[in-house]
Amino acid sequence: KTSVSDRFNRFLCNLALTPKQREDGQTKHRAVRKCLNLHYWGSSSEMANSMLIGSWGKNTEKRPPRDIDVLHVLPDSVRERLGNLAWGTNKQSYLLREVKGILAASYTTTEIRADGQVVVVPFASYIVEVAPAFEEKGLFGTHTGKYVICDTNDGGRWKTVDPVAEQEHVKSSNDATKGDTRNLIRMMKRWQDHCNVPIKSFVIELLAIDFLRGWEHAGKGTFWYDYMVHDFLSYMKGRAFWGSVTVPGTGEEISWFQAEWKSRAETAQASAVKACEFEASDKPSSDVDAGLEWQKVFGDDIPLY
Repeated sequence: KTSVSDRFNRFLCNLALTPKQREDGQTKHRAVRKCLNLHYWGSSSEMANSMLIGSWGKNTEKRPPRDIDVLHVLPDSVRERLGNLAWGTNKQSYLLREVKGILAASYTTTEIRADGQVVVVPFASYIVEVAPAFEEKGLFGTHTGKYVICDTNDGGRWKTVDPVAEQEHVKSSNDATKGDTRNLIRMMKRWQDHCNVPIKSFVIELLAIDFLRGWEHAGKGTFWYDYMVHDFLSYMKGRAFWGSVTVPGTGEEISWFQAEWKSRAETAQASAVKACEFEASDKPSSDVDAGLEWQKVFGDDIPLY
């Protein structure tokens, strides 16, 4: 079992962003945030009026680099201006096009596009996705802690999100499991990439937290990570037939029936069963045999021996 810890510790190291990749990502998202602050707030700040959401906001980012998601809060005056648009105007689409134009003026060689809920800035090394947002107001105009973002579908609507609650959901689980939560999410996102699994990263995250809440070996370290992967894939198989997850903060339900990712979970779980058997074996070839099975699930980021 010592080899299990060694294998999974090396796997996690291979999934971590390098210092150069992290610095590059920070440079990209801060420049985008500064551009919007200059236009909407008259400020050159790279941080104000915005926050990292998604994997960078929850510290579940992994290598190779993926998207960097930014929620950028706009002044109430912009919301008032949108309210004065003609009846029937898709105000959400209008706002995304406006933000797209502001960024396109600064990034003239980048093919910026508006896409549903975000404005996509596809740099060569990273894709920065900006969600323009307004503070949700409660009684007496106070900020509820939630935000409203664009959804351009079906004529346009505003969607409520609570990124702080989502981040706290991950953090509290990760604290309770001594790091297992973020490690499991990163590993299963590697499975998602390697096996082209049709499941949203957000669903992986919420399922991982639900699973670890009842897993008997949570918090016991990488010594148990072969069984953690095996048991989580088994858990996913059961959830694929029917089920839903609840979005923290808003209570929105993400539901599915006979999920498309069911067959990929079954295949990966079959490899994990074999890998766990090899990990427990004393045969000379068992270390490499286990590695071969794990690489079917995760690719060569997990070491062969």
